Amino acid sequence: MSERVRILVVDDERSMQEFLEIFFRREGHEVATVGDVDAALVALETDDFDVVISDIQMPGRSGLELLREARTLAPETVFIMITAFASTETAIEAMREGAYDYITKPFKVEEIRITVEKALEKKLLRSENQRLKSELRSTRRERSIVGTSLAIQRVFELVDQVAETKTNVLISGESGTGKELVARAVHDRSQRSEAPFVAINCGAIPENLLESELFGHVKGAFTGAVQNKAGLFEAAEKGTLFLDEIGELTPTLQVKLLRAIQEKRIRRVGGMRDEPVDVRILAATNQRLEEEVAAGRFREDLYYRLNVIQIVLPPLRDRVDDIPLLVLYFNEKYARELDRHVTGIDDAALQRLCEYPFPGNVRELENVIERAVALCRREVIGLEALPPNLLRPGPAGPVSRIPSDGVDLEGLVAEYEKGLLREALDKTDGVKKRAAALLGISFRSFRYRLEKLHLEDPEDPD
Repeated sequence: MSERVRILVVDDERSMQEFLEIFFRREGHEVATVGDVDAALVALETDDFDVVISDIQMPGRSGLELLREARTLAPETVFIMITAFASTETAIEAMREGAYDYITKPFKVEEIRITVEKALEKKLLRSENQRLKSELRSTRRERSIVGTSLAIQRVFELVDQVAETKTNVLISGESGTGKELVARAVHDRSQRSEAPFVAINCGAIPENLLESELFGHVKGAFTGAVQNKAGLFEAAEKGTLFLDEIGELTPTLQVKLLRAIQEKRIRRVGGMRDEPVDVRILAATNQRLEEEVAAGRFREDLYYRLNVIQIVLPPLRDRVDDIPLLVLYFNEKYARELDRHVTGIDDAALQRLCEYPFPGNVRELENVIERAVALCRREVIGLEALPPNLLRPGPAGPVSRIPSDGVDLEGLVAEYEKGLLREALDKTDGVKKRAAALLGISFRSFRYRLEKLHLEDPEDPD
């Protein structure tokens, strides 16, 4: 054992205490010894031990009583029990009460050394698992969906409702709205949360490779298949498989996916037998799949298998109230990641962000804030740190173009039309037939519009 550990020996025989103390001190560990259960409980209450080696049969209270009471005092401590009575009943009871293992007297030194080593390996593995779970919880908080608007609150409610079900879910919305975040939220809140979440973009991989990625392949199935390879269905066993851009699947793969969902079995490429799989399917698309079904490009039966429950994500322009909170979230995230002392955003910059329509949705806003944090020379993000396309003159987003006293629609349309006619004439050096063609209208219509808008030169023969 390379790590220094703390061991508590509990035995009413002084000779056994001394023997184990000498042995484990030679191994480089710290050892404390006591002669009864009460003293052991005091030691566990006042100090931390990695391993307790306790005799089962002792005058007064037994080692099994110590084991039971120590569960609350030292839940992380590993117990190894010693008994002079090699009975199955004693062993079973000790293991049932939470002991890692037991050994019988007389025992060999090597036996107890190996038993302690294995017990410590288990303890370290348990600690590592707890650390990873803590990191996972932190990661889940990091990738949480942010917002307080009514539109996103409806999404939260639906996520909570579907998470505990076993049904497949279709997540739809424009690119950048956070479909994978929603899929992860569904997985994290489900009973499958401790199993894998596996994601793949169906539109980013060619068909011949995508089939192998999803279902795996056997050695020799195709050129380059030098060994058996498990697919993502198998990798997601007991967990969740997230199929992003599901509308990009080819008809052939749609059939194979439908079969896998219906039968809960898959066959590797080149394989001869089916394998059972236990996977929940979450799919996402930025297309209108019902229109793809109507056009014959997406199988109707697969659509209904995937779309048992649908979650529709609103675009960012429909949840403008969430922009300040998202800005704060991304500001804190990238200030931490980039080690920048940027504490917020000024009113002018925030106003411009709230006016901008964000065609790339939340993903675009995140990129804007990451760039701003990286370039910001002050403690707060100002207009100068925003991308040029957000700083162009004029309204940047979905602000109202109709003043409270109304507008002259006919006049506005006429002025816009005049501008297009003049620009077309400028581009064609005044040749009206070419200008008409440039605007996609007939020469007769072009001449009529010139006359109507008083742009016609009566002396111009063209």
